[in-house]
Amino acid sequence: MEIILLERIEHLGQMGDVVRVRPGYARNFLLPQKKAVRATDGNRKRFEEERAQLEATNLQRKAEAEAVATKLDGLVVVLIRQAGEAGQLYGSVSARDVAEAVTTAGFTVTRQQIRLGQPIKTLGLHKVAVGLHPEVAVSITVNVARTPDEAETQARTGAAVARTGAERWEEEAELEAELEVAAATTEPEETVINDDDSAE
Repeated sequence: MEIILLERIEHLGQMGDVVRVRPGYARNFLLPQKKAVRATDGNRKRFEEERAQLEATNLQRKAEAEAVATKLDGLVVVLIRQAGEAGQLYGSVSARDVAEAVTTAGFTVTRQQIRLGQPIKTLGLHKVAVGLHPEVAVSITVNVARTPDEAETQARTGAAVARTGAERWEEEAELEAELEVAAATTEPEETVINDDDSAE
């Protein structure tokens, strides 16, 4: 299906471009969202008549988005979630969760503006893009932690607090070695005490 883009669409084209897309993509997304119109002769003529107005509106919206972007860029939001020892979340963090956290921080964004390729499933600091306008996007950091204290530690160190399986194995091996050393140093004393007991 041929359509006329009414705004810039990433990986598709600029405003005014006539592009061919799959019918389902046009019917289910581009046309209902008013991001495009069908490329009929009437629509082409109407677009050319309204082009100046559409471009002026687009520039105004872009300027507003850039103003918000300067305040929003680099924002850090904290999300507290339950997770296992290795840092795997019980569940995941979705675009809706991120949008709600950003809105709570004082910026109104929708889940459609959160460009999250796939849900976040681990603890740590995650960079997420927020599309404020088709031509304006900023990066925020989502700090996913089990507790506010862990979130603070992650923010300070820049790394997830969760231990990997290898780290747990190393800690357990060190603990076993310490116990063996402690047992070796206490055995002779116990032996002496046992000898005293048998003598009595």
